[in-house]
Amino acid sequence: MGELAGSLAHELKQPLTAILFNAQAARKFLDSETTNVVELREALEDIVADNCRANDVLQKIRALVRKGDVELQLLDVGNVVRDVAMLVHSDALTRGVHTSFDIPENLALICGDKVQLQQVILNLLLNAFDAVKACPAADRLVETTVREDADGLVRITVKDRGHGLDVDSMERIFRPFFTTKPQGLGLGLSISRTIVTAHRGRLWAENNEGKGASFHVTLPVATDIRQRLVP
Repeated sequence: MGELAGSLAHELKQPLTAILFNAQAARKFLDSETTNVVELREALEDIVADNCRANDVLQKIRALVRKGDVELQLLDVGNVVRDVAMLVHSDALTRGVHTSFDIPENLALICGDKVQLQQVILNLLLNAFDAVKACPAADRLVETTVREDADGLVRITVKDRGHGLDVDSMERIFRPFFTTKPQGLGLGLSISRTIVTAHRGRLWAENNEGKGASFHVTLPVATDIRQRLVP
């Protein structure tokens, strides 16, 4: 917890310092005899953006450490993935990313929290979109499949055609505050793994034989509605 608190302080320091700097600049512009409206607007917009970033850090920390407030229900994972597919459809079009979803009907049900699992899938898809953004148009493809494994598990796979992961990053990407993105917080995959583990599942990554990487989530099929998440 001490390490997490230190990381939180570090992550919040930058946006809070920027807010202070821009607020001081805005006050200076207002005190000037000839107020530069353009510069004033830019300073205020930066304050809003940095405030949003600080709030994002706090919200993700809250999700990371939250233990309760789960709403268990029997779920068809295929429908959960379909709901998220609708959410990201416009974003994919805007980014020029082609998506495919291979989801069979009548999958075995799992017991879990719908909102939390949607959060996991959404994070994996948005990460995949980021992974292919610099690729040629033909490689800006993200494929999602859902399958029932023979060992009583439902597997969700999100596959991209980006540059893949180096060996050093393969496991580190799941640690809090580790990120390969210039503006990333490094919390999405950590939170996602926490959620999946709480559902008695597993989340991991591997490089594809060709291009890119695949992220896999396995969740146990529900055998009893009275199943409970790991405390």
